[in-house]
Amino acid sequence: MMIDLSAQGKVLPQTSPPAVAKASFEKSYPNASKVKWEKENAEYEVSFTSNGKGMSAVYDASGRLKETETTMPVAQLPAPVKSYIAQHYKGHKIKEAAEIKYADGTVNYEAEVNKTDVIFDLSGKFIKEDQD
Repeated sequence: MMIDLSAQGKVLPQTSPPAVAKASFEKSYPNASKVKWEKENAEYEVSFTSNGKGMSAVYDASGRLKETETTMPVAQLPAPVKSYIAQHYKGHKIKEAAEIKYADGTVNYEAEVNKTDVIFDLSGKFIKEDQD
């Protein structure tokens, strides 16, 4: 999950984002706390807390928001997601869940199982796996 990269063995150094990306973030999330920026390839990911929820957002160098990810209770994942996990990851539990919203309005769900992020569309249909 993007929310806490350190929990996945990925320890990335905190970085300073371009001023335009920081300004865009601060405008969208003026009350954010526990803010931590990291550079990931050509993009900037910020992990933070907003309204009591763990979140992350990805901005490009020009300050354009690419996606946001919000943690959610596993129980709130759509039934097809939970069924898929039960069938394809027998004996493993969903460690974390998140809702991903892309800049184009597309929404996906992410379930972390056995150090793998399993991605689903809004209806709960499997899309892909991302290994940590």
